[in-house]
Amino acid sequence: MSHQDILKNVSQLFKIIGEPKRLSILMLLRQKGELNVTMIGEELQMEQSGLSHHLQILRKHHLVRTRREGRIIFYTLDDQHVSYLLDITIEHIRHTKNN
Repeated sequence: MSHQDILKNVSQLFKIIGEPKRLSILMLLRQKGELNVTMIGEELQMEQSGLSHHLQILRKHHLVRTRREGRIIFYTLDDQHVSYLLDITIEHIRHTKNN
C-alpha cells in the first residue's frame, strides 16, 4: 500500500468516525458491548432506519461486526483496534484539555 493510499484511508476512517451519530454508536458499543438495533436506538434515541444506515457504514469499514441470533442481529466493535482508537482519542482530548 502506497503512502498516498494510507493517507487516503486514514482520512476516510476519521471522516467516518467523526460523524457524531456514528461516533455515538461506537462509544455506546465500547461502553456496553454487544447490542441489537433496538437497544442501540433506545439508548441513542435514534430512528431505526437512520441507525441501520450508520451501522451499515460502520460495518462496511470494519468498525463494527455482527452476530445473528435467530432474527435478531447484534452489533459489537469489530476488534480491539477500534476500542483502542477510541480510548487513545479520548485520552488525547483529556490531555489537551488539562494543559
